[in-house]
Amino acid sequence: MSVTSQTATLRTHSTVAPWLASYPEFVPVTLNYPELPAWGYLEQTAASHGDRVACHYYQQQLTYAELHQTARRMADVLVRMGVKPGDRVGVLLPNSPEMLIALNGIWMAGGIVVAVSPLMVTGEVSPLLESTECKIVIGLDLLLPQLLSGKYQPEKILLTTLKDRLPLVQKLGYSVAQIARLGIRSLARDERCVDFSTELAQGDPNFQPVQDRGLDDPAFILPTGGTTAAPKAVVLSHRNLVSNAWQLHHWGGATMAQETVLAVVPFFHSYGLTTCAMTGTAMAATLVLQHRFVPSRVLKAIDRHRPTVFHAVPSMLCALNQLMQKTKKKYTSINYCMSGGAPLPPEVAEEFAEHTGAIVVEGYGLSEASPVTHAGPLDGTARPGTIGLPLPDTDVRIVDADTGYRPVGPGEVGEVTVRGPQVMLGYWNNTEATDKVVRDGWLYTGDLAVQDQDGFFRIVDRKKDLIITSGLNVYPSDVERVVREFPGVLDAAIVGVPDARRGEIVKAVLVLDRNLRLDRKGFDHFCKAHLAKHKRPKLVDVIDGDLPRNFLGKVLRKNLRT
Repeated sequence: MSVTSQTATLRTHSTVAPWLASYPEFVPVTLNYPELPAWGYLEQTAASHGDRVACHYYQQQLTYAELHQTARRMADVLVRMGVKPGDRVGVLLPNSPEMLIALNGIWMAGGIVVAVSPLMVTGEVSPLLESTECKIVIGLDLLLPQLLSGKYQPEKILLTTLKDRLPLVQKLGYSVAQIARLGIRSLARDERCVDFSTELAQGDPNFQPVQDRGLDDPAFILPTGGTTAAPKAVVLSHRNLVSNAWQLHHWGGATMAQETVLAVVPFFHSYGLTTCAMTGTAMAATLVLQHRFVPSRVLKAIDRHRPTVFHAVPSMLCALNQLMQKTKKKYTSINYCMSGGAPLPPEVAEEFAEHTGAIVVEGYGLSEASPVTHAGPLDGTARPGTIGLPLPDTDVRIVDADTGYRPVGPGEVGEVTVRGPQVMLGYWNNTEATDKVVRDGWLYTGDLAVQDQDGFFRIVDRKKDLIITSGLNVYPSDVERVVREFPGVLDAAIVGVPDARRGEIVKAVLVLDRNLRLDRKGFDHFCKAHLAKHKRPKLVDVIDGDLPRNFLGKVLRKNLRT
C-alpha cells in the first residue's frame, strides 16, 4: 500500500484517532522529522535562503546568513568563556535580535538555555540560576538588578541594551530607566559585567558548532512556577523543540520563504520560542520582533511589515480589537492567527477576524509539551469554543480524573493525557515530580476536557488550580506564600476570576488578625515589591472566620472564585 493510500485509510477509518478524518487536506497525518539539533533549522535556512530577512527590529534587520554567522560568533565567545557541552547558560532577554543570537549561539556551543523571564523578581531569579548552576548569563542592562540582588551570583554577565535602536522618545525614556535602575555609572559598576556587542565582535564567524550533543539531550530549561529554593523547571530536548516546530510548520501548510511572523509572544516561554522563533526559522519566515506588547506599536508594525502569521494570547486580541474599532482601518495581511495560553472567547475571535480577514483559531498546549499539542484547523473548519485537533503524531486520551487510567468516551469529561515527540524529558533534577505527570509515556496535563465524535476537543475545567492571566501562568501557592507575609494577614487564598480581556485575573481572599482593617495601598505596594506584575492580586476580599475547607483541611478554591 502506498503512503498516500495509508494516509487516506488513516483519515477515514481511524477509530483510535477520530480527529484524523477532520484534518485539512494539506496536513499529513504523520511526519518524517528532521534529525537536527535545535540550531539546525538556522543552519539549513541560512544555506537555502541566506539572503532572506530573518528578523526586523525597529530600523535593524538581519538576513538568515547574517544571523547564522553572528550566532557562530556567540558560540565562540561562550566556548572561550569556558562553556562546555551540557553547561547551562541563563538568558534574560526580551524578543530582540540578541535573543535569537543567544539561543542559537548557546546551542552551537553545546550549552543548555535556561530561560529567565524578565517578569521575574529577585526572589525567583536567584533560585533558578542556583538550581541550574548557571555560571554565565546573557541579559538586558535594565534587568541587571534582578541578577545581582540575589544570593546566587553568576560568574559572568553579558549585557546588551535596546536603547541604540529605539526611536528618540523611547530612547530618552530608556536612558532615564537606566539611571534609575543602574545608577550613573551604569555597566561599569560590576566587574563581572561585559558588553555583549564588544565580545560578539571578537567572536569567530567560522566557529564550528559542537557536535557531541545528542538530539535527546536537554536544550531548553524553563521554570513552571515556584519561588522555593528548588523551583520546578521543564527540560525540553533538541528533538522536542525541532519536532514541535515541524508539526506546526506542516499544520500551517509547510510554506517556505513566504511568511512573515508577528513575533510578540515572548521567546523566554516555550510558546513564543516554538511557534515564532523555531517554526519561523524552519519555514524561512521573516520575524517582526516586538520586545513588548503595546497595541499601538503592534498595529504600526502590522501596517508597515504586513505579517501573514500572528501567534497571540486572547488579551492581545482584545486590546487590538478595541484599538481597531477606533482606527476604522483594515489590517488585511494576516492569513491566520493562532491564540493560546488561555481560553479564547468566540466573540473576540470573530471581531478580530472581521477587522483583519484572518482565520482565527484556538490552540492548546503546556510547557511540558514544548508546548503545542492541539490547534484549530486552518482551512476554515475550526469550531469556536474548542482547542481544535491534536497535531500530527500526537496521541491523546481522555481518562477518568479519579484513577487516571480508564479512557472515557466522546462527550464524557476526563483528564487530557498526551503522548508525542514534543513531550518533555522531565523536570530538572526532580524525578519525583516527573513521575507524577509522565506515566507510561503519557503526559498528564491536569486539564479536564471533552472530545466530540469528530475529534475536536474542548477544555471544560482545570484539575489544577493554575491561574492563566494574559497567557502567563500564576501558581496560587506562590502568591499565597508572599501575601501571608504582609502584616496582619493570618491566612490567604489565591484564585483566578474570569476576565474578558485577560482570561483570568488574580483574586486574593484574606483572613486578617482580629480588629484590623486592610491597608489596601500598603498591601498593593507590598505586592509590587515582592511579586511579578502578572501575579499581583487585582481583586482583594477580606472575610471573617476561616477560609472554606474540605474535611481534609484543603481550601475549597471553587467557593472563592465568585
